[in-house]
Amino acid sequence: MGGVLGKSESPRHSLPETKLEAKMVAAVRKRASQGCAMKSFNSIILKFPKIDESFTNCKTIFKQFDEDANGAIDHEELKRCFNKLEVSCTEEEFNDLFEACDINENMGIKFNEFIVLLCLVYLLKVPEPSHAKSRIGLPHIESTFETLVDAFVFLDKNKDGYVSKTEMIQAINETSSGERSSGRIAMKRFEEMDWDRNGTVTFKEFLFAFTSWVGIDDNEEEEEEEEEEAGDK
Repeated sequence: MGGVLGKSESPRHSLPETKLEAKMVAAVRKRASQGCAMKSFNSIILKFPKIDESFTNCKTIFKQFDEDANGAIDHEELKRCFNKLEVSCTEEEFNDLFEACDINENMGIKFNEFIVLLCLVYLLKVPEPSHAKSRIGLPHIESTFETLVDAFVFLDKNKDGYVSKTEMIQAINETSSGERSSGRIAMKRFEEMDWDRNGTVTFKEFLFAFTSWVGIDDNEEEEEEEEEEAGDK
């Protein structure tokens, strides 16, 4: 459902494209009802270094489950990962998550996709009473995931589970006090998030953009080049 929206700024909200998207929207709305700790877009930016550090620590977990060390986690490796982290889901839910995060459609979850997938699991998973302080067995990383959920809730001004262009501009303007460049900055950030160009941003799209903002994609490319050079020697 990509394409130009026209005059209305209320696209597809009543009809999520997949079951997974519907669950994400419902979870974000529920989280929004609990309030938001973020006060400005700058407060999100200031957290970039800490988030980047947390993502880097997540690399160890990724390598642990990338058993054949090919730079991607396949179906079976991810199932073993879920078992280790005590993440329970149906076969359909598992396949939906894998398909949604395998954006290159190469049947393998790369590192940035792995971060997005874990954060989606964090958002969607209801904490068990026996794991009150942890949803997916990774408390040191879950605090970062909570920050990302909070950041999305901050941007989603009308609490409908999506972020629109208007909401992004409003969030930037709240920080920049009406500076002339704020509109351009907001539009650039929005375009980086709105991958399917349909005028609204889902939580998944936001997460992929965020991994790029903190440099995860760049780090991946550098590591791949280093590994190739090492293999040629």
